[in-house]
Amino acid sequence: MPEVTAYAPGTPCWVDLMTPSPAEDAPFYTSLLGWDYAPAPGDPTDTGGYGTFSIGGKAVAGIGPLMGDAPPCWSTYISVEDVAATAEQVKQAGGSIVVEPMQVLDVGHMAVCADPSGAVFSLWQPLSMLGAELINETGALCWNELNTRDSEGNKPFYGSVFGWTPAPAPSENYTMFKLGDRDVAGMIEMDPLHIPAEVPPNWTVYFAVDDADATATKATELGGSIIVPPFDVPVGRITILTDPVGAPFCVVALSQQPS
Repeated sequence: MPEVTAYAPGTPCWVDLMTPSPAEDAPFYTSLLGWDYAPAPGDPTDTGGYGTFSIGGKAVAGIGPLMGDAPPCWSTYISVEDVAATAEQVKQAGGSIVVEPMQVLDVGHMAVCADPSGAVFSLWQPLSMLGAELINETGALCWNELNTRDSEGNKPFYGSVFGWTPAPAPSENYTMFKLGDRDVAGMIEMDPLHIPAEVPPNWTVYFAVDDADATATKATELGGSIIVPPFDVPVGRITILTDPVGAPFCVVALSQQPS
């Protein structure tokens, strides 16, 4: 199993779900993806109701309560050496800071940012928690993807902040972001014919499954919805789903392992 012991700075390293009732919403994912769920150890007033999903004792994702009037959503975290310094780079590159850099107990430092088009992502400077301990396995995170209406404008932003280099992909509206010689994330231009104008730019998360069609069917049985039915892409078969409270996410049955 591809267990992770470190993330190079500039690599997506963690995802978490912001949802109205974490303990009540967790069973959807434990049933769908085979995860185990546990609330964060310690006093709930200190941990804010946060919890962790795991597979075989290895952390794969987090879940916590919604902040303010934000809709339920999955968030992408990108590993950095220095959250405060990277947050300054975000501002200098034309992005903005949604939540200022802060320390999260003894596990790490974080900040919430937005790129120039408004897509929100988080920075993570690890202390005792590096991020996901298992990736690219059934049930685990396998990809992070930016949905945007300004691909060209975002290329220099992410290059400046994280050192990512854009590279073409088989689809003409898709861009691969590379960190060195590794593919670390994707970017897709939002199709105005199929995506309503009110849908904001966003970062999407992908989890690996053995069977995308069966997972989509099970999601509906558990109270979720299918946004886009399963379809084939060069790396496998994908479907876009929402959980019972409306948070969107993707699953993919991989035909080839990520590079």
